[in-house]
Amino acid sequence: MDRSAQILTPSQLNILARDLLEGAFPLIWVEAELGSVTRPASGHLYFTLKDARSQIRAALFKPKSQWLKFVPREGMRVLARGRLTLYEARGEYQMVLDHMEEAGEGALRRAFEQLKARLEAEGLFAPERKRPLPAHVRRLAVITSPTGAAVRDVLSVLERRFPMLEVDLLPSLVQGDSAAAQITSLLRGADASGRYDVILLTRGGGSMEDLWAFNDEQLTRAIAASQTPVVSAVGHETDFSLADFAADLRAPTPSVAAELLVPDQRDLLLRVRRLDARLAQLQRHSVGQAMQRADRALLRLNAQSPQSRLQLLQRRQQDVARRLHAAWSTQHQGRLAHLRHAAAVLRSGHPQRRLDALRERLQRLQPRADSAIGRQLQRDALRLRALARSMEAVSPLATVARGYAILTREDDGSLVRSPLQVRPGDTLKARVQDGVIDVTVNEPAR
Repeated sequence: MDRSAQILTPSQLNILARDLLEGAFPLIWVEAELGSVTRPASGHLYFTLKDARSQIRAALFKPKSQWLKFVPREGMRVLARGRLTLYEARGEYQMVLDHMEEAGEGALRRAFEQLKARLEAEGLFAPERKRPLPAHVRRLAVITSPTGAAVRDVLSVLERRFPMLEVDLLPSLVQGDSAAAQITSLLRGADASGRYDVILLTRGGGSMEDLWAFNDEQLTRAIAASQTPVVSAVGHETDFSLADFAADLRAPTPSVAAELLVPDQRDLLLRVRRLDARLAQLQRHSVGQAMQRADRALLRLNAQSPQSRLQLLQRRQQDVARRLHAAWSTQHQGRLAHLRHAAAVLRSGHPQRRLDALRERLQRLQPRADSAIGRQLQRDALRLRALARSMEAVSPLATVARGYAILTREDDGSLVRSPLQVRPGDTLKARVQDGVIDVTVNEPAR
């Protein structure tokens, strides 16, 4: 058996072990207690991560260690994220970190991310719902601790940049269990009052636990629902809270927030001076033009003497008089022509002329009327004789004249058409051609 194929040097063995270790373990989180913390001149951090029974060496190199928000100390409990590897020179395995935070802060960070994701899904952080700040803030509400460094920074900047601004300090706790509720109440009251142009929420830096009041869900919703624009300046530039995301403007520090809210009085003064100079220039130009117009008017006035001015006015008067006379003559002639036409129309429509014309027409129509009446009378006479003949043909008297008689009852004058209509003893009248004969019925009908 060839033993040389299986013999490794310590370096080779450590390289193999390192590759195996790094390949077997992905990025991992470890919660542990810090021990043997050292920071040499290189700026790297070396320490151990330990619990009651074991420990592991760890390193956080300078580029990553500069972002730590706390100073690592012996016995501090931390939450570390990194990869397992092996330090070949000593054959010791260790954990190289890319992030480390205090252990309690890690739980808060997870709660923060979960709440942030939920509120973001509801649209509370959407850019389109954010309100623009007014161009000129006249009255500002500052909700913060009255004794903290943040309020001193804000008031100092505002006093230096724009001392005319009216600022109301609404004192509140900015950390602790009751801080979020107090800040929310003050914010809602300031918004409901309608007194302020902008509301500023601010406090100085601190750990995530110190800033936790500004991650409260009710406060975040109150900021999003506020009708008054809200500016958030919580912690340092690297600190982010839910209040920052919900606010209409997030400032990295309290001082920057004050600078964003008001203009610099020196810039305003310079602008006013420029505008004043521009206005003076425009006034000088306007006055110069007015003086030139006055000079030209004076020259025109001096060029004409009062006598020539009077003559010009007289000529204008005579010209106007001629035009008026011509216009009056034209109008007069027109009215005379209209009057003559109206007189001719009246004469043609005089009642006597119409009466003579009607009388003449009547004389022409009279013979025609007499002839028509005569012809109508002849036609009526012929029609009458024809009707008389027709009536004679159907008249009962014509029947009587031919030898017949008409019997009627004496009591009621009704016509007797049948023997059944009479009884013995009834008295009848028989009408013949030349008289009436009284008849008495002797026998019944047969």
